[in-house]
Amino acid sequence: MIRKATLADTKDIHQLLLGFAKNGLVLPRSLAEIYEAIRDFHVDEVDGQVVGVVALSLYWEDLAEVRSLAVHSDFGGRGIGRALVEACVAEARALGLKQLFALTYQPEFFGRLGFEPVEKADLPQKIWRDCMKCAKFPDCDELAFIFEL
Repeated sequence: MIRKATLADTKDIHQLLLGFAKNGLVLPRSLAEIYEAIRDFHVDEVDGQVVGVVALSLYWEDLAEVRSLAVHSDFGGRGIGRALVEACVAEARALGLKQLFALTYQPEFFGRLGFEPVEKADLPQKIWRDCMKCAKFPDCDELAFIFEL
């Protein structure tokens, strides 16, 4: 069941993202950062357990990022990642956004969802807000994708 996250989900979100961050698949997010951004998150819950997570992070009046996408390995291949991204797309449309972007190591996944590759330099808001603080900057190997709403 995909739903908006609640404060009660914060520690589960943190634990799920922590495993992905340790493997370099998502940027680490502290528990405090997750509490601050809890309204950005959607979760997928199976039998009371958070098994998937994604955040829609606003950048500007017409731009947002799909970030912190993670699905527990026991639940991969079931369409949970797709459903989570689709929840972000629906929310972005409801907000009147024009574009979504994602930085990813999974280009095929985002391509199947209609995201198109772009240069990271085309996303200056992301670079100045987040990338400058990242340990991988300026040698980031993630690929940038954009989705036109």
